[in-house]
Amino acid sequence: MLELPDATTPAPASAEGSGSGRVALGARPPARPPDPAQGGAAQAHGTTLALRAQGFAFGAARQAHETPLALRAQGFAFGAARQAHETPLALRAQGFAFGAARQAHAEAAGVKPAQAAGRSQGRAPDRPAEGTRATAQPSRTPEAPTHDVTLQVHGRVQGVGFRPFVFRLAHELALDGWVRNDGGGVTIALRGPAGALARFGVRLRSELPPLARLDEVQEQAGAAIDRPGFRIVASAHTPVCTGIVPDAAPCEACLDDLFDPRGRRWRYAFTNCTHCGPRFTITARLPYDRPSTSMAGFVQCPTCQREYDDPRDRRFHAQPNACPLCGPRLWLTDAHGVPLDGDDAIAVALARVAGGQIVAMKGLGGFHLVCDARNAAAVARLRERKQRDEKPFAVMVANVASLAGLAGVDAAGAAALQSIERPIVLLPKAAGCDAALAGIAPGLAQVGVMLPGTPLHWLLFHEAAGRPAGRAWLHAAQRLVLVMTSANPGGEPLVVGNDEAVLRLGAAAGLADAFVMHDREVLVRCDDSVVRVDVLAAADPVPDPARGLPAAAPPPALSFVRRARGYTPAAIRLADAAPPVLALGAYLKTTACLTRGAEAFLSQHIGDLDNAPSRSALEEAASHLQRALEVRPAAIAHDLHPDIYSTQLAQQLAAQLGVPAIGVQHHHAHIAAIAAEHRHSGPLLGLALDGVGYGSDDDGSGTAWGGELLALDGARCTRLGHLRALALPGGDRAAREPWRMAAAVLHALGRADEIAPRFAQQPAAPTVAQMLCHGLRCPPTTSAGRWFDAAAGLLGVREVMAYEGQAAMLLEALAAQRPAARADGALYRIDRGVLDLLPLATRLAAERDAAAGAALFHATLAQALADWATAAARAHGLAAVALGGGCFLNAILSARLTAALRAQGLQVLAARQAPPNDGGLSLGQAWVARQLLKVN
Repeated sequence: MLELPDATTPAPASAEGSGSGRVALGARPPARPPDPAQGGAAQAHGTTLALRAQGFAFGAARQAHETPLALRAQGFAFGAARQAHETPLALRAQGFAFGAARQAHAEAAGVKPAQAAGRSQGRAPDRPAEGTRATAQPSRTPEAPTHDVTLQVHGRVQGVGFRPFVFRLAHELALDGWVRNDGGGVTIALRGPAGALARFGVRLRSELPPLARLDEVQEQAGAAIDRPGFRIVASAHTPVCTGIVPDAAPCEACLDDLFDPRGRRWRYAFTNCTHCGPRFTITARLPYDRPSTSMAGFVQCPTCQREYDDPRDRRFHAQPNACPLCGPRLWLTDAHGVPLDGDDAIAVALARVAGGQIVAMKGLGGFHLVCDARNAAAVARLRERKQRDEKPFAVMVANVASLAGLAGVDAAGAAALQSIERPIVLLPKAAGCDAALAGIAPGLAQVGVMLPGTPLHWLLFHEAAGRPAGRAWLHAAQRLVLVMTSANPGGEPLVVGNDEAVLRLGAAAGLADAFVMHDREVLVRCDDSVVRVDVLAAADPVPDPARGLPAAAPPPALSFVRRARGYTPAAIRLADAAPPVLALGAYLKTTACLTRGAEAFLSQHIGDLDNAPSRSALEEAASHLQRALEVRPAAIAHDLHPDIYSTQLAQQLAAQLGVPAIGVQHHHAHIAAIAAEHRHSGPLLGLALDGVGYGSDDDGSGTAWGGELLALDGARCTRLGHLRALALPGGDRAAREPWRMAAAVLHALGRADEIAPRFAQQPAAPTVAQMLCHGLRCPPTTSAGRWFDAAAGLLGVREVMAYEGQAAMLLEALAAQRPAARADGALYRIDRGVLDLLPLATRLAAERDAAAGAALFHATLAQALADWATAAARAHGLAAVALGGGCFLNAILSARLTAALRAQGLQVLAARQAPPNDGGLSLGQAWVARQLLKVN
């Protein structure tokens, strides 16, 4: 077996056993010039490949003789960003630049070097080059000895144009053989000269299709090849070892088709190719072939079938391939689901939106509710119907230029907006945002923005722009701004089916005035992802992409608030293989996670398990992961809380499967999730800050934790300290009413007599004061989230919240107005592992300037946490600190704390591939359970 070496580890120039007949494939060119003594041929091509055939090391002259001429670009297009990131550049060997030999051969055949490279701004030609055929093979030197090898390729290699890429590469290098999909990924059989086989291995890694990712290539001598030429053969149904590709936004070539009035896909809402379009949300099982998707019922017309069957076409085996003659169709209905007249559903729907109506539109992972974001009355109507008084909405604009006057966007934000994943990106509001988009994100410093992620979305903006031909209009600012919010009434799961939409959103439910529907079934419901730009993230020690970081993971400048469409279910690479585990999260922001070997597959965001449909959605997601990946878990992991549904489901599934159910403490799982994605081994200090989690107290009482200092070593977790506990007057109700937490602080300060007059507008204030004085229904909590609530209550920022986390978000927005605020070291105490913030609360209780108080709170809290963690790290000999829990969605706290810890020489690990909040818990639960299974 031969794995692809990473960019920093050159493969040896030679190896023992040179008479074995094996040819080493897949090494990447070295990062520095190789030793001149290691052979001329491999150096000339910028590689360190062990070229062995019958014990003979091929030299430069023989390689030059065997290299096929006329390396033609028949097709694969690569984006500039991927080239810059993945293609080895300026690899010199004895003064010879990497690629010069290839260019020289190409020029000798009359092909320009730029053409030989085969790259054209991310687009491949739809037709083969003139004079070529699918079966054509470049000539091969007759006397060159040949060798047979079989490659098993693992990674993201199905549904991404990988087989046609291999087909074209094999033809360019005059290799015989075949390629096919199978449960393990892709199998390639090759026959040809050693030099051509070696070049195939190099180019297989360096010229990947945009959506592909290689994790491993296993090679063995010999191949079952029964005819000359190279072909693509039918998929083999073997045990599944590959993954499902996330959905991807339309590529530039498909946008050309969409906006070409002379083309057959002009304004066709289901335009896609192998480089873009739906994947995860339409896939029932693997291998990823059309019969396994919701396109199975659409028979392709002759023209689409020719595209699908032609390896030189960019729609070769594009499983959702379709056109207006043979594919899915759109239609418009009223609120009762009755179809409406009109030749163009998009035009009529946009007219209704412009008139102030709310239209439900079916997208990739389910329905959106859409209205005019500039129409304050329409936004207010949507809030009233959805019973969402103040929680922010996300908006969609045509391009970055359209954000002028609405939001500030830097290079990292623009890159996130324009990425193929098309997440909602949290951006700082511009000065005129609240006036232009009244009611969208009241009181917050940021607004969530997304760009069109499907052809259907693009057609709305195209219609508003007057249906221009071509793509030039895409770069000009467009006035249209749309609210795009998930169609999930009452916190229930996203609506995905047409009949379901009419029932849950239509006239009876009173949410939507009309529907844009289509007949391509959504097999997997999937919300929009939400990310934020993190200015300090680039310095984090994130895994090297060459070592397996998923191509679909966010770049280092981003972190997740919600991981869903576009990213799910891209595998998160783990440090090593272990028995498979299914983990089911906790209660809020639930996800499921299934591990397989050295990979973790995190489900899409499911949400809070406070209703029956959400609970069914968790079961559905867990079942789909097991079915699609063909994995039977060896254990089921869950939260320690005995009364939440995810724990009960885990125990039921474990009993059904006859496997252990493993409980993992909530905050242990938060820190373990970060250890998992960073592939950290050895001891680790964890700072877990969130709203609530079931504690593992020695007496088994299950105190509400949430401000914890932990030491992790494998599956072991030790509590080193915690925030000073506060009373929760009224239990869970205190988590929704910040004034109650402020009252708890006043009581702790010995000022309970101030509670009733200070919160006179709250009828329950006198009762709460009495509860605190007598200790009735006032359980303790160490939650950091409740300290944020207490600060908001003391400063008069918010007394009762309209949605979870609102008080902390408003507090953060106020603090952003005073970025130069300084910490006050006299306002906190650390005693025997307990961090006491009561002195800070005393100051806040007397503060009359809410913005100044909010800034002081953030600055002092960050410094206090840094001092607390630094002292513990030094006391226990720990060098790395992981920051986990929902409080780390606060950008100000995260940035200040990270900077302070790094200033003390500590390595800071933060959540990057999974959210730091409860959306990442299932990953941490699975990681802990895997450690236990490996030990036992």
